[in-house]
Amino acid sequence: MLLFFSVFMLIFSIGKTSDIIIQNTTSVTVNKGSSTTLSCSYTGSPYSLHWYRQKPGSRPEFLILIDEASEHINKAQPPDHRFFIKLHKKEKTWDLEISSTAVSDSALYYCALQPTVTETHQTLY
Repeated sequence: MLLFFSVFMLIFSIGKTSDIIIQNTTSVTVNKGSSTTLSCSYTGSPYSLHWYRQKPGSRPEFLILIDEASEHINKAQPPDHRFFIKLHKKEKTWDLEISSTAVSDSALYYCALQPTVTETHQTLY
């Protein structure tokens, strides 16, 4: 069974016009049970780098973020241990790695430079 992932970039300003996102992955098709990586690039010096998922007919849900300076990772609660975030500071990219993909992972994935679903981030800051 093939799964389809799509990445949509969100561009947010964090008080500086130089903080933008460039999506590196636009869509991915993978076999159930395999792994995949979605990637985005950024410019500037954002505080944190986020990943969200939106399933058809639902609102975006927070998955995971990484603090750009400390590389501290925060995951959604309860965490899904199949999702991992990887920061490449030199290249200014961050990846969402999904292992053991399932049909339920088929969705639109968003990368963002600041919280976009605020009620799930109240305790993070």
